[in-house]
Amino acid sequence: MADVELIRSLLRPHPDFPKKGIVFLDIFPILRDPVAFEVLITHLVHHITSSTTVAPVSSGAKKVDVVVGLDARGFLLGPIIAQRLGASFVPVRKKGKLPGECVTATYEKEYGTDSFDMQADAIAPGNKVIVIDDLIATGGSAKAAGELVKQLGGQILEYVFIVGLTFLQGHKQLDAPVYSMIEIDE
Repeated sequence: MADVELIRSLLRPHPDFPKKGIVFLDIFPILRDPVAFEVLITHLVHHITSSTTVAPVSSGAKKVDVVVGLDARGFLLGPIIAQRLGASFVPVRKKGKLPGECVTATYEKEYGTDSFDMQADAIAPGNKVIVIDDLIATGGSAKAAGELVKQLGGQILEYVFIVGLTFLQGHKQLDAPVYSMIEIDE
C-alpha cells in the first residue's frame, strides 16, 4: 500500500521525549505536506466508510454520528474526518480546559496519570461514535475517552489511529474494534 508507506516515511522519531525511555513519533511532517495529509485523511475516511464496523450510510447500517478527537493531535484529524462523514466533532480535553458542565475520566499513560473532560451535552444517548487519535501506545487515553463516551450513553463503533504500537498491547484495553493505519511491533 503506497499510502501507508508514504505516511510511515514521514513519521519522525524523537528519542527520550517527553522523558527518558520514550520515543515520541512526530506526525507534524505529514501535516506540512499537503499531499501526504490528504492521503492520510482519505485513507482513514475510506477505512471508516468501508470497514465491516461502519457500513456506508446508503446500506441503512450504522452511521457515524460523532467523531471524538483526543487532546491534542486528535483535534488535527477529527474535525476533517467528521466533516467528510457528515458527523459532529467532539473534543476530549485535559481536565479543566472545557467550559460548562463536563464528565471526567482519569487514566494512566506511559509516563504518568492524567484526566480528560468532555462536555456533558456533547453526545446524545445512542449516538454512534468513532474515537480518533494519532497514536495508541498503552491505550490509557483512548480507554478514558471511551469511558467518557459511555458515561453519556454513546456507542463506540471503532477506535482509529495513525500509528499503533502493538508491542505495548494497548488495543487490548479497548472495548471496540481498533484500526491503526501503521502498526509498529518493536
